[in-house]
Amino acid sequence: MRTISVPEARKLIQQGAVLIDVREADEHARERIPGARSAPLSKGVPPVCNDVAVVFHCRSGNRTAASAHLLRDAAAGAACEGFLLEGGLEAWKAAGLAVEADRKAPLELMRQVQIAAGGLALVGFVLGMTVDPAWHAVSGLVGAGLLFAGASGWCGLAKVLAVMPWNRAAA
Repeated sequence: MRTISVPEARKLIQQGAVLIDVREADEHARERIPGARSAPLSKGVPPVCNDVAVVFHCRSGNRTAASAHLLRDAAAGAACEGFLLEGGLEAWKAAGLAVEADRKAPLELMRQVQIAAGGLALVGFVLGMTVDPAWHAVSGLVGAGLLFAGASGWCGLAKVLAVMPWNRAAA
């Protein structure tokens, strides 16, 4: 599958190509290229339109590049030509093109996990240094949880945060 520049992608979109955002739904809700369809890779191979060129994008181009074989197969199965947007949403913005943003949408779930885990680790460290060394166990548990999440693909903290009231509308 060919990687194309922002100007090439824009031209294809103006000619009727479909733009598919493979990021998670919460990322798409917060910021997106106007007209992009949300089809998270985590939900499987995104559906594509028959006989219409498709441009896949993510935030930086890394996710689409890593999944190029899946995206290529999806496009080929629908008898259409598929492309990867080089640099993704970040390159689109860097080119000065419009994006839709909803700053009222919750932060992306992974950013929430990073904030919560970092906060818990820091609190455990500070309390361990100032109150009682036993508080260092909090930092250790957070680290173990992150290690498990990375190794298994399942993050308990993300599951808990996903059902919080501020995330229910985006889920």
